[in-house]
Amino acid sequence: QYLRQISDKLSIEDNIKNTFLNPNSALFEEPENLLKQELREPAVYNSVITAIAEGASRLNEIATKVGIESGPCSKYVRTLMELGIVRKETPMLEKEGKKTVYLLENQFFRFWYRFVPQNITAIVSGRIERTYEKSVKSQLSDYMGLVFEKMCQAYLLRYAENLPFELSRIGQWWGSNPATRKQVQIDIVGADSEEKAFIIGSCKFKNEKSGIDEYERLKHYAAVFGKRGTYHYYIFSKGGFTDGLIEKAKEDDVRLVTLDEMYENR
Repeated sequence: QYLRQISDKLSIEDNIKNTFLNPNSALFEEPENLLKQELREPAVYNSVITAIAEGASRLNEIATKVGIESGPCSKYVRTLMELGIVRKETPMLEKEGKKTVYLLENQFFRFWYRFVPQNITAIVSGRIERTYEKSVKSQLSDYMGLVFEKMCQAYLLRYAENLPFELSRIGQWWGSNPATRKQVQIDIVGADSEEKAFIIGSCKFKNEKSGIDEYERLKHYAAVFGKRGTYHYYIFSKGGFTDGLIEKAKEDDVRLVTLDEMYENR
């Protein structure tokens, strides 16, 4: 919804302030009310969600932050998954295991827990207008990064035309590059049903234009999968692309997609 408003050149600031940062808003207390209505121990569930919102992604990390054992913690997390608040994610092309992480699936909850608790004093005292630029607006691009990645994945699955092959699965990949022994995170990895053709993509929710270095980085990242199939590259960029990358795309198998193009005719 936020990306659609941006592409239509509409300000999202009023919606943020009126919905999330206004104590008189009908939705301001919605997360807390939902937990109270649906769950017997809302305080514990609130702590679990807070831990995930603050960056704890593995079960032992969440349990440690909440102050409970991993066994009981897994039950709380499972319940939150059933409610659609939390999701479990594993790197594409890998089986569930040590790399599996837990993230907030519900975007309303993700935004609320990211910005409301830390600004609650300013919100209830009516001073949020004075602190908004620093405490919220300056952090929106970073927050929107993950949202943008999910929107780009959805675009490829549901709307993109002339894909190089029929997508069967799509997600992210993270782990260690065997060659460099450095950690790598790939925003988009899409595969066909036989896992012999792949889309490797990056998503940049920044005002700066993406250049040839981003394309070279993608090809370098694809090396972690070895020679298991053919690779096609996609770069999504809110800020557009440099002339050099646009010229390169005419020669190589890399497709460039802007934010406006994602929502064209939608």
